[in-house]
Amino acid sequence: MGIIKLAELIRNEAPDAVSYKLISDYAGKIIALDIAVVLHQLRTAAMGHGIILSPLSGLFYRTLHFLEHDIMPVYVFDGCPPEQKMNLLKKRAETGGWDLKSRGVTNEKQECKQLLQLLGVPFLQAPNEAEALCAQLVKCGRVHAVASEDMDTMPFGGLLLLRQLNAKKSGEVVEYSLPKLLEILGLTHEQFVDLCILLGCDFCEKIRGLGPRKALDLIQKHKTIENIILQIGAETDRIPMSWNYQEVRSLFLNPEVGDLLTHPFNWTEPDEEGLVKLLCYEKNMKEYRVRRRLERFRNNIQEKERDQQEKEVDGERQTCLNEFYSVTRRRQAADTLEQSEIKRLRRRSPRLSGETLTEPGAPEIPPSPEAVEEGEQEGVPLQSGPAPPPTQCCASLV
Repeated sequence: MGIIKLAELIRNEAPDAVSYKLISDYAGKIIALDIAVVLHQLRTAAMGHGIILSPLSGLFYRTLHFLEHDIMPVYVFDGCPPEQKMNLLKKRAETGGWDLKSRGVTNEKQECKQLLQLLGVPFLQAPNEAEALCAQLVKCGRVHAVASEDMDTMPFGGLLLLRQLNAKKSGEVVEYSLPKLLEILGLTHEQFVDLCILLGCDFCEKIRGLGPRKALDLIQKHKTIENIILQIGAETDRIPMSWNYQEVRSLFLNPEVGDLLTHPFNWTEPDEEGLVKLLCYEKNMKEYRVRRRLERFRNNIQEKERDQQEKEVDGERQTCLNEFYSVTRRRQAADTLEQSEIKRLRRRSPRLSGETLTEPGAPEIPPSPEAVEEGEQEGVPLQSGPAPPPTQCCASLV
């Protein structure tokens, strides 16, 4: 569920904290993802098309999609849920008609980890909330951003949140900046956490009848939930009984992440045979589809590498061209100085006026750099002669 109507509040009250990007804008970036959110998206998409698919197939295709765009994903798995979340999970279990204690998600989690290992993509096992670990990875600089559809990454301290990162069309990745949001709203992070609790989150109840605009006004005016309770204390029916907002505040501000913030990240090449065995022999995916997708992935990566090499070569040529310009300017300056000296001597000694410039005192001009380059490339013997004008030099290099 995340934070109720937080995205709506940001769009209305702080639109400058939201930007719209291309997926290519995150090339070369490390992005943390809550795998539970990813799997939920994949299941929902499959059900929307009336098909039943293992989430492993969707995870396989989506991860390759990220890698092809030079995005380096790090998936984070949920650990044991905090005690404050158990009431919500029980309600979800009752609504969904399944037993919270016996729900068989362990095998799926292990299969996802196996798939990621075969894809060569790192993953982390969070002590409790995956979103909390994702947020702290951004906060300490290990990753660039968190990709999630749940907004509770922001009260956990995630400085940059990406929604719809799987988008393929232009302008579909939505980026939320926490520092910009706090600056626009005039709040500290602690006050923002209190605002999220007032809006409603996964860990406690909320004050009834309190909408997003009113909650923001109260926080901006009174700064803390304690002061707000004093102001609306007469309306005791609106405040939940045994409201544990202080525990939830501590959960957001001091999340448990263990020593995972220094865990090394390594990306390796996909294991094609291992992927075929898992996805085709065990999960009944079509083998030709898996191999064809991996082949396309390799071809795309190789094409990107060739493009990068060409760009590097072009960069070296540009450097040589810049060097050529500086050498040409130095040589022209020297020639001008020499000609000025000859004219000065002629004015002082009239007998020199009949002498040609090819007398022993005249300089011998070396072959130009472009002539050297052309001679080496085409096998033309090098000859000495006057240097061509700068316009000819440029034309010969184009």
